[in-house]
Amino acid sequence: MPEPFFRHDVLILGSGAAGLSLALRLRTDLSVAVISKRELAEGSTLYAQGGISAVMDAQDSIESHVQDTLKAGAGLCEPRVVRHVVERGPDNIRWLLDQGVEFTRDAESSSTGGYHLTREGGHTHRRVVHAADATGYAVETTLEAKIRARPNVTLHEQRIAVDLITSKHLPDHRDHRCLGAYILNRGTGRVETFLARFVVLATGGANKVYLYTSNPDVSTGDGIAMAWRAGCRVANMEFMQFHPTCLYHPDARTFLITEALRGEGAHLLLPDGERFMPRFDRRAELAPRDIVARAIDHEMKRLGAACVYLDISHRPANFIVEHFPTIHKRCLELGIDIAREPIPVVPAAHYTCGGVMVDAHARTDLAGLYASGETAYTGLHGANRMASNSLLECLVYSESAALDIERRIADCPEPPEVPDWDESRVTEPDEEVVVTHNWEELRRFMWDYVGIVRTNKRLRRAKRRADLLAQEVIEYYSHFRVSNDLIELRNLLEVADLIIQSALRRRESRGLHYTLDFPHKDATQRTPTILIPDSYQPRRE
Repeated sequence: MPEPFFRHDVLILGSGAAGLSLALRLRTDLSVAVISKRELAEGSTLYAQGGISAVMDAQDSIESHVQDTLKAGAGLCEPRVVRHVVERGPDNIRWLLDQGVEFTRDAESSSTGGYHLTREGGHTHRRVVHAADATGYAVETTLEAKIRARPNVTLHEQRIAVDLITSKHLPDHRDHRCLGAYILNRGTGRVETFLARFVVLATGGANKVYLYTSNPDVSTGDGIAMAWRAGCRVANMEFMQFHPTCLYHPDARTFLITEALRGEGAHLLLPDGERFMPRFDRRAELAPRDIVARAIDHEMKRLGAACVYLDISHRPANFIVEHFPTIHKRCLELGIDIAREPIPVVPAAHYTCGGVMVDAHARTDLAGLYASGETAYTGLHGANRMASNSLLECLVYSESAALDIERRIADCPEPPEVPDWDESRVTEPDEEVVVTHNWEELRRFMWDYVGIVRTNKRLRRAKRRADLLAQEVIEYYSHFRVSNDLIELRNLLEVADLIIQSALRRRESRGLHYTLDFPHKDATQRTPTILIPDSYQPRRE
C-alpha cells in the first residue's frame, strides 16, 4: 500500500523559534509544512529562561556587543558573522514585539525604551531583553498562536524525520539537491513521504548525547545527523557548552537555573559556604560559561562533592520573586526557598555550538537545504557561545533563509516523484532492549570521556565504544521497522562520533574544549574544525 504523500513549497523540520519564525516570515501564498517531534511547542525554545541579547540601551553599542561576543568565542568567531547578527538584533526584537511577545518592562529606564535589560556572563553591559525568567516560553507560545492562525501553514505534530530525500534517490539524477524528507508518523508507525522545493533544518541541538543535560528529550541531533548523511559538512562539534547551573534534585534533573541569577548578583558557594569563583577569574560569577563550568567541575572533583550552591538570598525577597518567578515557584515545589537559602546546582550539557555549515543565507552544502538555530554552524559562537546570543542567532538566520527562499522559489521547479519508503524486507523489532541499553551506554560514556574535561586516552576509549555501538545499531536498523527511539539513537551515535572526531583533531584547549593533554591555546589553531563526509559535493547554485 502506498505510504501517505505530501507536497509543499517549503518543508520546515522543527518547531522552535528558528522554525516558527521562518514560517511566519514567508509569504502567505507559499505552501509551508512544519514538522514537530512532539507537541508543537515542545523543544528547547520553550525552556529558555534567560533572554535575547540585543543593543537596546543608548549607553550600549553595537561595537561593545561585537567585542564581547568575539572575546567569549576565544578567537574562533567569524567577525563578519558576529557583526551581521549583532546589527540585526534590535530589528528582530522589534519583530518579536510586533508578533505580540511581551517582554519585561522598566518604566524608570528611559534609555532602554522602557524595557528591563539584564546582564549575563560575558556581557559588559545590560543588553538581555527578557520576559521575567521564562523568555523562551513567551516567544514560543506567541509564535505558536500566530502560526496556528496561518492558513498557508500545515502543522504535522508527533512526527520525526528519518532521513532527507535527495536527488540521489532518483535513478537518473544529475545534480545533487534536497527534495524532501521521509517522516515517521509516531501515531500510526508509518513512514510518510514529504516533498518540497526547499527544506529547512531547525531541529535543535544534540545535548541528549550526554547523561546530564538541561535540554528536553527531543534534542537528539537529528538535523545534524541527517545533513551529514546527505553529504553536508559540519564544523566545531567539539564545542559542546555545559551550562554551569542546572538544579541538582532527583525530581528535576533537567531544570535550568538561568545565568541571569548570577547577572543579578548570585554567588556560587562550596558546601561549606565559601565563595570560590574569584579564585578562578577576576569576573567571578560573571565569567563566560566555559570558565564557570570548569571551575564548578574542578571544585566538585576536588572535594568529592555532589554539587555546589548558587545563592541569591542576600537580595530582597520581593526582587527575587518578581524577577525569577518560574525558578522561585519550581524550587518551592521541591522544598527550596531561594529567597532564604542557596540552590544546589551542577553543570549539564546545554548547547551545541557547532553544527551543519551554512552561509550568510542559511544555505547548507546541499542545494535546496537550509539550516537555522542550534542545528547550524554559522560562525557566530566560535569556541564558546555567549549567553543569550542563541535566540538572536536563530531569528537572524531564519530571516535570512526566508528572504533567500522567496528570491529563489520562482526559479525552482517542484521535485519529481520519488520512491516510497521501502519496508518490504524488515520485520517488527524482536529485542528493543538493544536500543534501550545502547542509548544508556552511549550517554554514560560520553559524559565520562567526552565531558567538561577531556584527555586523548578518554576520547580514544569513547571512539572505540561509539564505533561498536554504531555497528550494532546499523545492523538493527537494517532488519527492523524504524521507531522513534531507534531513529534518535542512530542520530545520537552519528553526532557522538562527530563530537569525538572533532575533539581528537583539536590539539589545544580553547573555549569549551579543555584537554589535560594540551592545556593551553595554540595560536596556530585559530580555524574551525571542519569534518567532510565521503559524499560531500560543493553546492552548485
